[in-house]
Amino acid sequence: MIDFKIIQKSEETNARTGILKLCHGDVKTPVFMPVGTCGTVKALSPDDLINCNTQIILGNTYHLYLRPGCDVINHFSGLHKFMNWNRPVLTDSGGFQLFSLAGLSKITSQGIEFKSHIDGSKHMLTPEKSIEIQICLGSDIIMCLDECVKYPADLHTAEKAVELTANWAERCKNVWKNQTSANNALFGIVQGSMYKNLRKKSVESLADIGFNGYAVGGVSVGEPKDIMLEIAEHTLLLLPESKPKYVMGVGTPEDLVELVAMGADMFDCVMPTRNARNGQLFTEYGTINIRNARFKDDTMPIEAECTCYTCQNFSRAYLRHLLIAKELLAYRLNTIHNVHFFNTLMEKMRHAINSNSFNKFKKDFYSTR
Repeated sequence: MIDFKIIQKSEETNARTGILKLCHGDVKTPVFMPVGTCGTVKALSPDDLINCNTQIILGNTYHLYLRPGCDVINHFSGLHKFMNWNRPVLTDSGGFQLFSLAGLSKITSQGIEFKSHIDGSKHMLTPEKSIEIQICLGSDIIMCLDECVKYPADLHTAEKAVELTANWAERCKNVWKNQTSANNALFGIVQGSMYKNLRKKSVESLADIGFNGYAVGGVSVGEPKDIMLEIAEHTLLLLPESKPKYVMGVGTPEDLVELVAMGADMFDCVMPTRNARNGQLFTEYGTINIRNARFKDDTMPIEAECTCYTCQNFSRAYLRHLLIAKELLAYRLNTIHNVHFFNTLMEKMRHAINSNSFNKFKKDFYSTR
């Protein structure tokens, strides 16, 4: 059974630390979840993730349903054994992926009709089907199917999405109650686009149904950064205080610091892994592009103080060479550093909250960037 315990609340902000107890282990919050869409965090092995202090990863219902499919994963009694990962997994419902593949999908009251991006085959993802797939995957945290709308969205479109999301959430909970042994958690997803009154309505609808945790969805979908932060803060303050609060699809290190101060507990984003493959590396002093010619004969590691495997063993010059030469090792070494950086940032924030020094941490964080 899931349990969430708040350990410490900041005296200066809405930041807090907690322990999220899940079937495959405890997770210290606030936490960042590297994205492993297809059952792998790109370029990294499970040992790499553990050595980067990764507590929990994210998988995706849409992609894993299409390939390899539940018929394969059932042979392994779930995703954990299939990918040899013995720590917690959260799975996204598939709704956001179908939102991003809008040309291949159609939303009805029953669910989302879509064509596979792999072979064009036709499928229907209903709330019930989404939960059944995630139960097959053995997810520690299951997400309700929701309707995410693009930015900007008119009021009528956003209002319809809030109503449909609430309807689907209730259907998700019904099938979850009937088909799970209660060894996993079910999270509801708040929608409402950039309309504060709709965000409030969405929160109230989901809270009435009752979930183990709540996610702020429908942000980081093209809106300006200041609006994203404003809507996220507004929503976070409305969510039940005793439950974990998850901001989906965000974001930069600066985003994480701001959102933790607002009370967010959980995050995911492809940024550290995707950017690593393009040569963008995160450091305490901002980002660097390792492709730049100035690193051609640089004997220093990415970051002198970093304890990740990459920084302990390789120079900037070598990393640049690998990327320019399109050597596969470049993707692994760059990704190790970025994932380690994000996990270390979260660890530093947890320490600052527990020692009631979050404002000092935040000031120091911005002073070096």
